[in-house]
Amino acid sequence: MGRIMDYQVELVARAFYDAEHEDYSWDGESEVVRDEFREYARNAINLLHEDIGILIMALQRATAAENPERARAAA
Repeated sequence: MGRIMDYQVELVARAFYDAEHEDYSWDGESEVVRDEFREYARNAINLLHEDIGILIMALQRATAAENPERARAAA
């Protein structure tokens, strides 16, 4: 995993942790717990990427259906 992805996972994991554990500190938490939240974050990011891809395809199809001449020009 690249540095950018690692950073994104860490940010999302911390956000999930903070939302669930308002009175505790991420930095004071065990590595086992932090890894659990990182896994939640990876899953959420992957699902989001999949959903965005599906949304983009649907938008492209809708645009092509509404403007067939634009779709031919782009091809």
